[in-house]
Amino acid sequence: MKEIGGYIELDISRGEEYHKNAVAVNSGRHALEYIIRAKKIRKLYIPYYLCASIRNLCEKCDCEYEFYSIKADFSPDFNKKLAENEYLYIVNYYGQMENNRITGYKNIYKNIIVDNAQAFFQMPVESVDTIYTCRKFFGVSDGGYVYTNTKISENLDTDKSYERIKYVLGRFETDAGTFYKEAAENNKFFATESLRFMSKLTHNLLKGIDYNNAKKKRTENFEYLHERLKKINKLDLNVPEGAFMYPLYVGNGEELKKKLIENKIFVPTLWKDTLEVVEQGSVEWDYTENIVPLPIDQRYDIEDMKYIVKVINSGKKCN
Repeated sequence: MKEIGGYIELDISRGEEYHKNAVAVNSGRHALEYIIRAKKIRKLYIPYYLCASIRNLCEKCDCEYEFYSIKADFSPDFNKKLAENEYLYIVNYYGQMENNRITGYKNIYKNIIVDNAQAFFQMPVESVDTIYTCRKFFGVSDGGYVYTNTKISENLDTDKSYERIKYVLGRFETDAGTFYKEAAENNKFFATESLRFMSKLTHNLLKGIDYNNAKKKRTENFEYLHERLKKINKLDLNVPEGAFMYPLYVGNGEELKKKLIENKIFVPTLWKDTLEVVEQGSVEWDYTENIVPLPIDQRYDIEDMKYIVKVINSGKKCN
C-alpha cells in the first residue's frame, strides 16, 4: 500500500539520464558482469594496464582471462583470432579512442567489449557491447550502464544506495579528507556486491545533472591544460568531448604527483596493481608510474586550471 503523508524525502528529478537507452546497473564492473553472463563468455583478453577488479570479476564469473599489452598510443597490441565465446576487452583510455577506430576493431575481431569508463560522453558504436561507470564523472556512490544486444533472462534485484551516499554528501559540505576513508571503502564494496539494477536513488540523482554544462566544462578545462602542457607531455593527445582527466605523461611522475598533492591538487595513481603483473620498463609500468591524471571536471573553471599549470611549472623540471 502506498504511503501518504509524513516527512518529505528527496524530490524527484524530472530530467533525463545521458544514457537513458542503456541497461542501468549498480556499477561499471557489474556492467561487464552483465555482458559476460548474458553472452555466456568463456574467455576475455584483457590489457595488463587495468584495475585488478576486472580480473577478479572474471574469476568470480568463472570466465578465463589472458593478458595482452598495449602500445604507446593506448591501442591493443593484439593479433590473435578469437573463438566463438572469446572476447577482446578494449579500454578507451582517457577517451583517446575515437569511434571510427572502435569500428575498425569490431570489423577485425567481431567479438569486442569496449570499456568507456573514462569516456562517459562518448556514445557507443552500434552493435558493440559497451560499458560505462557513473562515479568517475558525477557525485553518486554507484551506477553503471550497459549497451548490448543480449539481455539477461533471469530476474535481478534493484540496488539500494542510501547507506553508501554519506561520503558524497559529506564532500559537498566539507573537505575531501574528512570522508576519504569512506570513499575508499565504497570502492571496495563492489568486489563482493551482486549484480543488480541501478538504485532508485542513483537514477534520481543522475536525472538531475546538467550534462551539457559538465561536458562543456570538462572539454574546456582539458583544452586549456593541453594548450599549455603539450610541450612537456610525452603523449600525443586528441581533445575528447567531456574528458575524464588530463593525462600528463612526464619523466618524473611520482615526484610531480607529490608536489601537486602538497599544493592540495589531489591526483591519483591509476591501477597501481598493474605493477604486480608487468615487467619494469614496459609501457604499462612506465604509464602507471609516470602518467599524472590532472582533474578537469565540472567543479572547476579556467582559474583552477591556471593554478594547476602554475604549480607544475614552478621549481623542478618535468621531463
